[in-house]
Amino acid sequence: MIINPYSFGVAVDPDAQAFITAAGITDNTQKSAINTLVVDMKGYGIWTKMKAIYPMVGGTATTHKFNLKNPLDTDAAFRLVFNGGWTHSSNGALPNGTNGYANTFLSPSTSLTNNNTHMSYYSRTNTQGPNKGLIGASVGGAFIPLFTIYGRSGSNVFFMDSYNYITNRNQGAELTGQSFLLSTRISSTSFKSFRNNLLVATSPNTNADNVTGINLTISIGGLNLGGSVSQFNNYECALTSNGDGTPNTTEAKHKKAQQ
Repeated sequence: MIINPYSFGVAVDPDAQAFITAAGITDNTQKSAINTLVVDMKGYGIWTKMKAIYPMVGGTATTHKFNLKNPLDTDAAFRLVFNGGWTHSSNGALPNGTNGYANTFLSPSTSLTNNNTHMSYYSRTNTQGPNKGLIGASVGGAFIPLFTIYGRSGSNVFFMDSYNYITNRNQGAELTGQSFLLSTRISSTSFKSFRNNLLVATSPNTNADNVTGINLTISIGGLNLGGSVSQFNNYECALTSNGDGTPNTTEAKHKKAQQ
């Protein structure tokens, strides 16, 4: 049986409490879910690997903007700034697919590591279409390194990039769009892609460029391509994250705790 610490007086993790306080979360079920998420990530050994985690709880733009790892309302803490059209609910944050995106203020060139990095996006939406950029940044062009995740395409596949060229990207079957997608690079020649905790693609190709080549901030809801956000998506985001690579059995363990 899972015990709700807010109902039975069980100790709450201080990092979870810091986020709950900053975001103004008042619902005990959501508080408990945040606490469980933090405790589980620490138990799996991946909490320290995270630079930014957005659990999208609370149902408003104000609650959705905070970074679980560092819940300060500053650019330096990577809190989100939402732009364009978004719908915020208890299920997550839904961009409108035309101009909605969020700036993370997190740049791979200054905050991530060249051969030790991950990116994830948990989508609740069943949809498809060309150029659905879920999260990422790229200097732009087929032969420029990318750091991106694309959702379900018109041909029912997803695409992931981790400092590689388009010709070296990972892809896998994506038939619904409702999935947790995660890419992780743990060396110059180990780039893996997961869908719903299952390994679906591995690339031995050496990364195309040093991470310092991607000196743009990562966007959610669309891709920051050369300093301008485009390829907008309409996939409701329930969790997204960036940070160090997550090897072995912990690669997909930070899937969102259900509310």
